[in-house]
Amino acid sequence: MKRSQWKWLLVSISFSTLVMAGVLYFTVDETTIEYLSQVNPFYLVLAALLHIVSLGFWALRIQKMSGSLGYRVRFRHCLNLVLANMLVAAVTPSQAGGEPVRVHELYRAGVPVGDATAVVVMERILDGIALGALGAFAMLFLGSYWSSLASGFSGLSLMMYVAWIFVTAFVLVFIYSVKNPDHLKRALKWMSRWVDRRWHLKRLESLLEAIDREVDNFNAGLVKFVNHGKSGLVWGMVFTMLFWLSEFAIASLLLVGLGQPPYLIESFVVQLVIAIVMMIPLTPGGSGVAEIGATSLYSLFVPSSIVGVFVLLWRLILYYLNILLGLLSGLVIVRREFLARAKKQR
Repeated sequence: MKRSQWKWLLVSISFSTLVMAGVLYFTVDETTIEYLSQVNPFYLVLAALLHIVSLGFWALRIQKMSGSLGYRVRFRHCLNLVLANMLVAAVTPSQAGGEPVRVHELYRAGVPVGDATAVVVMERILDGIALGALGAFAMLFLGSYWSSLASGFSGLSLMMYVAWIFVTAFVLVFIYSVKNPDHLKRALKWMSRWVDRRWHLKRLESLLEAIDREVDNFNAGLVKFVNHGKSGLVWGMVFTMLFWLSEFAIASLLLVGLGQPPYLIESFVVQLVIAIVMMIPLTPGGSGVAEIGATSLYSLFVPSSIVGVFVLLWRLILYYLNILLGLLSGLVIVRREFLARAKKQR
């Protein structure tokens, strides 16, 4: 990573650690030791393994979607790019910041930039559709559970509706831009010129040319999906659902490991709210937002003495483990690039 990215990684980790320390300070008491004596390590390990399995579902999604466009990308390469993406996502606003890494790694696997961009953007669209559908399911078909949670936390309904509107608007804007690529070009060029007036971009004209070229490539890739890659969209949605449902189940496994009931439905609703909110760019890697949100919502049905420990374990798996796996993946990529460069110089 670049030096600036290392700086933001440090900021993200520091902010998350600071907020987590505050959560533990206000939640740990004399009964916490009693709860910890009931910990079952088996479920904690199982939760970590389930997270790795969910990342495997993500890799399979990329492999199937790329394959539907006619490109054979090995599963190992897809898994490695997912892990590298998780590291970059930890230093960018929200957790949706690793797209350039995925595009680059697909390009290195022989997928043209336009098609790689189409795959990556379509992933986010599938995420938005999946979370929006799960949100609608939670609000329409889990009425009693939703009402009980919302009554305990007055801002829950507002948070869910705002996040749901955000995701739905994103999907609608995307669909509109696909049907009207010239409007997307004009919007991107307007944004580029607006930034140039304030920060004086270097090579603005080449950037505008690149926008024209890449929007055309991207639109062509999406046309391929609609015409020839329908199976990729079907498999993509299947693995998207498997990814999110397995990620949501991690919290229930942790609760069981801490001697608590799994609270399957309540935890599903809370995880859904957190997942949608964390897609909104607020802090690097969603640090701070995740800890505070999880503590506030899980304290509605988890004893306060154990909720801080639960959130710590949850973030260790879904945030700090991602950073560790991303660093290992980055070493694999650096080694590959070094060997490729050495081979060229022979």
